[in-house]
Amino acid sequence: MNVTIPVVVLLGILVVLAVRFLKLRLWSVLLCVAFGFLLAATAVAPDVRRALGAVVSWLTGS
Repeated sequence: MNVTIPVVVLLGILVVLAVRFLKLRLWSVLLCVAFGFLLAATAVAPDVRRALGAVVSWLTGS
């Protein structure tokens, strides 16, 4: 699964909107980011990548 710049920008916009309108605190966002980085270094990372790839291909219809 190749992650393109528009996908990263879209996710960044969603995070900003969540912080502003869902009243998420900055520390909780930073905690989730740290969790994502640590999760990427575990043995479960390929499974997460495959699941995200399946969701993206389902959404795009490819």
